[in-house]
Amino acid sequence: METLDQIKLRIEAAVPGAIVGILPNDSPSAQRSFLVNREHGRAVAEFLCADASLKLDYCSNATGIDWPEAELTEKIKVKQVVDGVEKEVEEVKKTLRPGCLEAVYHLYSMEKKHGPVILRMRTANRADQNHLPSLTPVWRSCEFQEREIYDLYGLVFDGHPDLRRILMWEGFQDFPMRRDYVGPDDYEYEPTPHDDVLEKAKPHQSVEVKK
Repeated sequence: METLDQIKLRIEAAVPGAIVGILPNDSPSAQRSFLVNREHGRAVAEFLCADASLKLDYCSNATGIDWPEAELTEKIKVKQVVDGVEKEVEEVKKTLRPGCLEAVYHLYSMEKKHGPVILRMRTANRADQNHLPSLTPVWRSCEFQEREIYDLYGLVFDGHPDLRRILMWEGFQDFPMRRDYVGPDDYEYEPTPHDDVLEKAKPHQSVEVKK
């Protein structure tokens, strides 16, 4: 299979306007991935699936990631004049990372026997601009997995054929996999609370006894 850099060039040639980045990976696998702008995500997916040399016809896994707003720090080397002498000193640089939601797709070719190619898309924010194009029309295996991401992260997939909760019940509030999710402390649905759950449930049990 071609390298990601080669595939990136062909995506940009085939899908005008597509913004394609290659994200590094510091883990031992060093498995890099594509980050594609959401406006062209569906078109890029269609290219990867249909291209004669790639034929990425199967999505094995679709997952969600929550990225809350965060202040990132990194150490950088800068040149400064100290006592009349130019020296290289270390400074801490702080940047604000806006919050967003991300969908990650692992793609393989059953026909060509290669992969994975990892495709990522990100929303504009975690609140009112939490939409991405559904890739279920390209890879049918995404249907339940996009529903799971919608259910647990609140990421809305435009064009999904049946976007509704799959694990939590309709009417459930909030999204359990978001990093700032605060779970309930009454646990009415757990008949025998124990350990930490028991400690959270005790105040409510006391109220029920008084009644």
